[in-house]
Amino acid sequence: MEDFLLHAEHVSKRYAGHTALDDVSISVPRGSVYGLLGPNGAGKTTLIRIINRITAPDRGAVFFDGHPFAPSDVRHIGYLPEERGLYKKMKVGEQALFFARLKGLSRNEATRRLRMWFDRFDIASWWNRRVEELSKGMAQKVQFIVTVLHEPELLIFDEPFSGFDPINANLLKEEILALRDRGATVIFSTHNMSSVEEVCDHITLINRSRNILSGAVAEIRRRHGQNLFRLEYRGDEPALRSALAGRCEVVATDGDAEPPADGTQDAAPTLRAPAALRSLTIHVADDKALHAVIAAANEAVALRSFAEEIPSMNDIFIRAVNGTL
Repeated sequence: MEDFLLHAEHVSKRYAGHTALDDVSISVPRGSVYGLLGPNGAGKTTLIRIINRITAPDRGAVFFDGHPFAPSDVRHIGYLPEERGLYKKMKVGEQALFFARLKGLSRNEATRRLRMWFDRFDIASWWNRRVEELSKGMAQKVQFIVTVLHEPELLIFDEPFSGFDPINANLLKEEILALRDRGATVIFSTHNMSSVEEVCDHITLINRSRNILSGAVAEIRRRHGQNLFRLEYRGDEPALRSALAGRCEVVATDGDAEPPADGTQDAAPTLRAPAALRSLTIHVADDKALHAVIAAANEAVALRSFAEEIPSMNDIFIRAVNGTL
């Protein structure tokens, strides 16, 4: 049985006639990165605010570590909101220490941990600079450090990569995965699908205030495959199409793809170059027909690979939000 750190059960919330959440439930496995996905305005931030006890649900309940969520549980949470702010006139190190002390760390322990994180994020030289001198990305690094410094059981990041360049976004991804590997549970809220497959173990997709899709990322991608397969081969395309006729539908062809240059032809010009590698994408209506399709293709051409085309989370996101999943 899977071990869940957090449950939100049948949570609903309305604001002045607007339904922000409508009977939403999620279960977050301990020691995982859980993606809370959805377009802007879907209700993700409202759910996060309820989990953090910033606001209360109209209906439903939140459970933490097997018990109803209590005010004392907040100390086990680190929250990095999308709307961020630091006191601009304070020095960077002084402000980081201030927040660390609020989270219960002694001055010596807070300083030790902060120095380690500042070195890791390459901002140690900014310790005595004023916050107003920081770039947006550097300020976000400081806020990320303050969020994780007290080593909470649950970390919640709302659009954590917003405003980061690719190098620093990748640094943040690595740190989030490292925190998970050290035992933290992470809720990662975003409407950007580019990093979901790299970071998230499980997801919930919220659209128009409702949970419309939940599960493990790999399982969701497999579940929503469309029985599309890609064949790579060498040989005659008309012969292959003829062999496949009546067994499956050819939906795309990539044409010729020259084999990657590896210096072989330059080193041994007398050797004959291999035939160009070709590919087809096919739709197989019934999994039971796969064996016959592979056998027919292998008889007609030199079959080099046969693999299912698994949809990306971006494809699934678009189809789910558009109601075509």
